[in-house]
Amino acid sequence: MQGFWDLLGEITAYDVSAIDPRIQAAIVVLVSAVVAKTADWIITRLLLRWVRRTENDFDDRLVEILHRPVFLLVLLGGLAVASTLLVLDGWAQTVTFGIFGTLAVFVVLVLAVRLNQLTLEGLSRNQERFRYVGQRTMPLFRNINNVLLVGIAAYFLLLVWDLDVTAWLASAGILGIAVGLGARDTVANFFAGVLILADAPYRVGDFIVLDTGERGQVTHIGLRSTRLLTRDDIEITIPNGIMGNIKVINETGGPHTKHRIRIRVGCAYGSDIDRVKQVLLEVAEGHGGVCRDPEPRVRFRTFGPSGLDLELLAWVDEPVLRGRVTDALNTEVYRRFADERIEIPYSKQDLYVKELPAPPGR
Repeated sequence: MQGFWDLLGEITAYDVSAIDPRIQAAIVVLVSAVVAKTADWIITRLLLRWVRRTENDFDDRLVEILHRPVFLLVLLGGLAVASTLLVLDGWAQTVTFGIFGTLAVFVVLVLAVRLNQLTLEGLSRNQERFRYVGQRTMPLFRNINNVLLVGIAAYFLLLVWDLDVTAWLASAGILGIAVGLGARDTVANFFAGVLILADAPYRVGDFIVLDTGERGQVTHIGLRSTRLLTRDDIEITIPNGIMGNIKVINETGGPHTKHRIRIRVGCAYGSDIDRVKQVLLEVAEGHGGVCRDPEPRVRFRTFGPSGLDLELLAWVDEPVLRGRVTDALNTEVYRRFADERIEIPYSKQDLYVKELPAPPGR
């Protein structure tokens, strides 16, 4: 045992500077390659085997993402240290460090982008806690995070090449203020679009009604605007800044996609109200576009000035069917009322003359 310590003392006492710098650099590269390969082996063999015992696959994918960047970063670190051992002039040393630093920043950037994607996918699976991260909003969050990561990487690249960061940051700040003042509406539409995508008051394919009266199907939700296609096949483009500040009625929202239609019908005073209700139910139940669940129903609403006001309530599978089913039901109600001799009242006035004036000359 004493001999081992004596040998170790001789090695540490050896003047390393006496070794040729190229040999020193080669030794450093060799050692870094061995360390990198060892770290990669530990991650891919031992750590990966251990995480595969867990129930979820998040840690498995995390380990698979980490092993290659760890190997490259350790190897690049060894190459950077080895370059310092070589006798290089100032310019060559700066360029060499810049190249290795650029490669390291690129490796870290790729790793961060992949970790960003993995994290967002994991969050989207837990909708109870992270309801704003879903299949529709994940591309948005991914792109925003990637832009931030690229900006951070660009900042470190400036540091690697020993460039003045202060001037660049000042220029970016002035540019940001100018863009913010000149594009306030665009910025407002962008943030409103982000909130619409995250909060999801409506989705593509939903039928919505605006407080201005427009009604249509949502065909596109972008970062700047929302597009509606009306029943007249006219496309309406509305800035998201407006959509975020008005009342929107989503006819497709709710626990199911079915939509209720209302057919207002009147019958004359003296009509058999039970028979009128039965006829209306038969009309609704006889139409194939009317849902059986919930079943149609008839409500006697009020005593009108000219007759009894009733309302037929029926459900259709989708809001897009509302117009054609309403037309068919109105047509059939009119026919059945004519067949059943049920009078449909209309606005009329009866004039009673108590006494006619005497003819002139009498």
